[in-house]
Order: sequence, then structure tokens, then C-alpha cells
Amino acid sequence: MTTGQQSTEAPKDQASPGTMRAIVHEAYGSADVLREAQIPRPAIKENEVLVKVRAAGLDRGTWHVTTGLPYALRLVYGLRAPRNPVPGLDLAGTVEAVGAKVTRFAVGDQVFGSGKGSFAEYAAAREIQLAHKPAGISFEQAAAVPVSACTALIALRAGGIDPGKGPVGAKLRVLVTGASGGVGSYAVQFAKAAGAEVTGVASAAKADLVRDLGADHVIDYNSRDFADGGERYDVIIDIAGNPSVSRLRRALTPSGTAVITGGEEGGSWTGGLDRQFRAVALSPFISQRLTMIVGTQTAADLDYLAGVLETGTMRPAIDRTYPLAQVPAAMRYFDAGRARGKVVVTM
Repeated sequence: MTTGQQSTEAPKDQASPGTMRAIVHEAYGSADVLREAQIPRPAIKENEVLVKVRAAGLDRGTWHVTTGLPYALRLVYGLRAPRNPVPGLDLAGTVEAVGAKVTRFAVGDQVFGSGKGSFAEYAAAREIQLAHKPAGISFEQAAAVPVSACTALIALRAGGIDPGKGPVGAKLRVLVTGASGGVGSYAVQFAKAAGAEVTGVASAAKADLVRDLGADHVIDYNSRDFADGGERYDVIIDIAGNPSVSRLRRALTPSGTAVITGGEEGGSWTGGLDRQFRAVALSPFISQRLTMIVGTQTAADLDYLAGVLETGTMRPAIDRTYPLAQVPAAMRYFDAGRARGKVVVTM
């Protein structure tokens, strides 16, 4: 805190006064379990920031928490009902209050990152999961970035491509499945910026978006199998897909790497985790490398993303926005697989 600035620190675990509008769910289920309510503003801990939310992104993780699927996730989020009734992770807004140990932010700062229950007028967020929002982008654009773009960064690094370290030495051939979705739209941009030859897999209706994001080639999964043997790839980023491990291997070069994240099939109990664990178990016994990642958001990655947003190296692909009261409609649209890029909720 700057010397002479009036203190705005909130004592540890002190609840913020007043109430707020929020989307809540007291049970797991479809979008029908979501409703708007007036609830107390969240408390913040000494290492947290209270953000006045201006926009919030909708991501696949929020869908999982809402539906409670696969069931294994309930061990983390609550067995019979969600421990936190307010869904939402991505956020962008202004700092309303800071905890006693917060040093990077002050009241009034514009920030973006990941918080707890962002489908609300206020949300608590850990200092290490926030960054300053670039002045040149809107709150809606910033809210579309944190979870999906950080996951894409981690996936590419697992495949041996680090966009922050400049072009790859040899021109790698990279395949991105789910290329028109939230994570995929960033993975395409990062891989292209690193100098790779990028092929995106998407429906024909979304092929123009994938090309606009920089993909050199687009495969329509309804008319062609990317694993038909016509092409082989050095790196496959498989995002929320369901190709078998054997199909991924057929599409890889003999020493290629497949990075698996997400996966919406595989049963109600473990979902796509079965396929990921099987791939990792097989990897030590073959020449190809099969790995999995879990997306996380860190201050370092968010600061990097702020930089590429500011320079225009990366841009969020936003399909449409919904006001807070229409979060159930936003969730239905997202669940139907119609979104081209990201869906954003505004306050």
C-alpha cells in the first residue's frame, strides 16, 4: 500500500456488509437448478480480494460443478449438494476490498482472474489468482480469458511448446481438437504464435472461426476422421474430446506427444478421467508420449496473458453475452454445444 493512502484492508475473515444479487443452486442438476437470489456478500480472508464483478466467463468446469458430474468431483465440491452455492470461476471487475496480507492490489484496481462464485455482484478471489486488467480491453473480454487461456497454456507446455519462449525450433505440426471452444480457441492462437503448423478439429459451422484464429487447416469431424492416417502430428492437444487412446496414437508421429485435458464421456462416475489415466499408464511402454493436465490459474500466467492481450497477440473469441438473470439460458446454450468460443455473463 502506498504511504499516506487510507487503509482499505479488511480484517481477517470479516464479512463485507450488505447483500448482493447472485445465481445460486442448492442441488446438482441441469440449468433448471439455477436461480437468482439476494444473499450476503462474501467474506474475504487475509490473502484474498473482494472483487466487484463486472463480467464473468462460463467454462466447462463451472458446468461440471453445476451438474455434479462426474460423481467423483462431488468428493471435492460436496457429496449431496455444492458447498459453495454460487457457481462461476472466471471474473473481471474492480477491487472493492483487500485482505490484510494482500500487497499487489488496492481498492479501485481493475483486475481479472479466477474467483469463488463469480456469477454474482461480488466475489472473493485469492491474490495469487488475479492480475491487473489491461486498460485496452473490456471487462467482458478479460472475463473470457482466465480459466480457458491458462488451461491452453499448460496444455501446450506439456506438449513441449511454450509461447512465452518464442518460436519452436523446427516447425511442429500441431492438432487441436475442440478448436472452436473456450480452451481450443486459445490453444490454436498460442500454437500458431509459437510458429507451429496448426490443424483445428471443429464442426463445419465453426470452421471459419478456427481459421480466423490462425489455424492453417480445419478438419470437419462430421466428414473426416483426424486419425484416418492421412496426416500425422507431432503434438495433439485433445480438449474435452472423446477419441480413444488408440485413435490418438494413430494420428501421432512415432515420437509425438498427445496432451489430454477434459473429456465429457466415459461414464457418470469418472467421466473422461478413465481415458486419461489409461493413456498415462501406457505412456512409459511406448515411443510416443501420452500425458494429461489439469488447468490452474496463477498470477504469473495471468500476468503473461495480460501482456499478450495488451499487444493483441491473443484475442478472446466471444460468442455472446448474457445478463446475470439469464445465466440458466447461458448454461443451456453452452451445454448444447453451440458456442463459438466463449460465453460471458455481464452484471
